[in-house]
Amino acid sequence: MNTTNRRDFLLKSGAVIAGSSLATACSTGDSPQKAQAPYINFNDTFRWKMVTTWPPNFPILGEGCNQFAQWVKEMSGGRMEITVYGGGELVPALEVFDAVSSGAVEVGHGAGYYWAGKIPAAQVFATVPFGMNAQQMNAWYIGGGGTELWQETYRDFNLIPYPGGNTGMQMGGWFNQEIRTLEDIQGLKMRIPGIGGKVFNRAGGTSVLVAGGEIYTNLERGVIDATEWIGPFHDYQMGFYQVAKYYYYPGWHEPGTALELTVNKEKYEALPSDLQNIIATAAERLNNWSLCRSEAMNSQYAVKLAEEEGVQFRRFPDDVLATFRKYSEEVVADLTGQDPLAKRAYESYATFQQQMAQYTPYNEQIYHSNFGALA
Repeated sequence: MNTTNRRDFLLKSGAVIAGSSLATACSTGDSPQKAQAPYINFNDTFRWKMVTTWPPNFPILGEGCNQFAQWVKEMSGGRMEITVYGGGELVPALEVFDAVSSGAVEVGHGAGYYWAGKIPAAQVFATVPFGMNAQQMNAWYIGGGGTELWQETYRDFNLIPYPGGNTGMQMGGWFNQEIRTLEDIQGLKMRIPGIGGKVFNRAGGTSVLVAGGEIYTNLERGVIDATEWIGPFHDYQMGFYQVAKYYYYPGWHEPGTALELTVNKEKYEALPSDLQNIIATAAERLNNWSLCRSEAMNSQYAVKLAEEEGVQFRRFPDDVLATFRKYSEEVVADLTGQDPLAKRAYESYATFQQQMAQYTPYNEQIYHSNFGALA
């Protein structure tokens, strides 16, 4: 920091301190000025519906939606109640986006890549293969302009998006055969959504989009040969280890998948300002809660799968990962070349990722490479 910058920084800091002191002095004077509180009619109550892409009460993801509704109710003093419906209970799992956009329901929870056919840029706000992890995604949303771009992207669909959780670094998926070379991908049918699915297609496989509640049966019956889902905790709950032998890593396709909470814009703007802020605050709490829960449970269940169920954890071969990376660059180039919104979103995303890449060698990267838990 040069002398000029240091002086400006200290002056600004001093101004903040002085301002705080002045505010205190004013508040204790003989003629205090009363702040204008917002008008709140405590007799107004609101009853909203929330639909999700997850099975009802699905661990962490669905539970998080239930928590969100409870937090909103508590913070609003009961003035706002949100009833949560799992995928298929009120609308089909993959029609959440349309239901909220049209105003049929007020709130939705899912992941942007599920509506890639309607809004290609939404995929960038969920995850990009070989892209940013959860911590970096949150930094982009909150400090790197990602949220503003996201809101602009969804505006024409009458939606306001919020980061609604993150799965953390996912696993590469369950396979009923070993993946030794790229030849083993040829003709393989895999449940894998988003940009990762397009990459898998380019590598010679066939991507299939299947709602969570249908994956196990499809894998068991051979409708698909492989599936990715989330991570050890959720995969254990889904029972995939019972119908697939090999568990591959890393999750190149979803290094930090951001979930989204969407609110119908018209319904949101009709709310009193305090309830608008309560929704935003509860969404922020949900975003943090779900990632922390996922990280804690995944670390526990990875050990459980290996030691109790005998699951074989396999690393994708380097040449397979290199090919996936090459095709990822091609798929992203196609996406951004065809859709202006996707181009703007990805340019912001990629710039921020590069910024983070220049910084991480000095902190977390070297730390995790050289140090482990204390004995």
